[in-house]
This record gives sequence, C-alpha cells and structure tokens, in this order.
Amino acid sequence: MNDLLRSFGRALASALHPRMLWLTFMPFFAATVGWGVILWFSWQTLIGATRSWLESWSFTVTLYHLFDSLGFSALHAAIAPFLVIAMTIPLIVVTVLLLIATLSMPAVIRFLATRQFAGLEMRRGGTWYGSLGQALWTTLVCLVLLVVTLPLWLVPPFFALIPPLLWGWLTYRVMTYDALALHATRDERRALVRRFRLPLLLIGVASGLLGSLPTLVWASSVWLVVLFPVVTAVTIWIYAFILVFSALWFGYYCLRALQRMRADEAGGVRQTAPIPY
Repeated sequence: MNDLLRSFGRALASALHPRMLWLTFMPFFAATVGWGVILWFSWQTLIGATRSWLESWSFTVTLYHLFDSLGFSALHAAIAPFLVIAMTIPLIVVTVLLLIATLSMPAVIRFLATRQFAGLEMRRGGTWYGSLGQALWTTLVCLVLLVVTLPLWLVPPFFALIPPLLWGWLTYRVMTYDALALHATRDERRALVRRFRLPLLLIGVASGLLGSLPTLVWASSVWLVVLFPVVTAVTIWIYAFILVFSALWFGYYCLRALQRMRADEAGGVRQTAPIPY
C-alpha cells in the first residue's frame, strides 16, 4: 500500500510538469480533430437513426407520454442526442487511451528513466508494434465485455461498478505493457504482472474511477447536449490528462517493482555463489 501511495504522489507531482502537460495536448488534438470530423458529417444521420429506433419502442412512447403529463415535452428532442453522446463517450475514451499508449507513453517512460531510474538497465523486452497489438487486442476484448454487460448497467449497483472495472482492467493491461516495454525483458514483465496483479489492477480501477468523472458531467444534465462541441473538447483534454497521470502512476510503480526484483535476484545470486578459496 505504501508503494501505491508513494507512486501516486510522485505521479501527481510529475503530471503538472510542463513536459507532461504538453503530452496531454498531442492526443487531445488528434482525438478532437478525428472525432470532430466524424461527428460533423454523421451527427444528423446518427440522431435520425436513433430517434427512429426509439420511436419504434412501445416503452419509449410510454415514456414520452409521461414527459408530456409532467410538462417536460421539450425532453423529446433531447433524448436521441443524449443517447448518441452516451455511446460516443466510451469510444472517445478508448481513442484517447490508444493515442496515449502509442504517442505519449514512450515519452513518459523516458521522462521517468531520466529523472528517477537512470541506473535501471534497459533490456527492451517490448516493441512499439507489440504495444499497439496489446492495446488493440485488449480494447477489442473490453468492447465485447462492454456490449455483453450493457443490460446490467440499468441495474443497481452494477451501473456504478462495471464501467470502472472495465476501464480499470483495460488501462491496467495496456499501460503495464508500455510501462515495462523499455526496461524489462518479456519474462521479467510477465513475472512482475503475476506478482503484482492486484496492486496493478487497483491502479487501473482507480484510474477508471477518475476517468468516470467527466462522464458524470454529461449525466448531470440533459441540457448539456446544447454545448456538445465545447464540452466534448474539454472532456477529451480531461481524459488525456487523467491517462497521462495514470501512465506516470503505472510507470513509477512498475519500474520501482522491477528495480526491487532485480536487486533481490542479484542478492540471491551473491548469497548462493560458492566461496572462493
């Protein structure tokens, strides 16, 4: 627990470093431009398709009648955009995570290697292509789990437990590989993941909980749909900052664990070495 808290404090202090803040803007610009173009050309089509799908449900018709009886007829027009946004936000999060993993994470690890772990040998057990493959495969599995568990999101307390667990597992799987790719061999990385799976998963879940904060802003009011472009841009940057902070947290914890493991192995070798005559 001390290592978790210590690495958390160091990651938070490093996240405010100008170099780390700059790393949040690269995925921010890429995700904002990419999703801005997609939504600009497909927004009306998505809204129309969602509205038609909603109107085909008897439950939705009953819900609309309830809104009318309560004097909230204006909500009719907001439901479809709100659902489109609710489905878009997880895709934006995944996009930012992949961009962080491929663009920012190597720079984060080099930053840590220079400032905190200069004496730690780089054994380069991972590659950029391995990182990309790990991120894509894990993301695919996470999206499948997201779709499978979607009905449970309507049932308390699962709606509060499933998203952080899914994003936490995704973050843990992606960032653990990237945090150790430069310094650890493949065997060392696998050994560390087996030994510290629970603390690493806890870091991932904590990162997932932090990542759910921008989503709560959307959930707080349907009327934020009107400010969708502005709020989306702000949300993407917040996600980018949280994920860079998570990368620093994973980096500090994993590299420190690797440093200790090598020190323990070196001590074991010295103890079992024969005494020279």
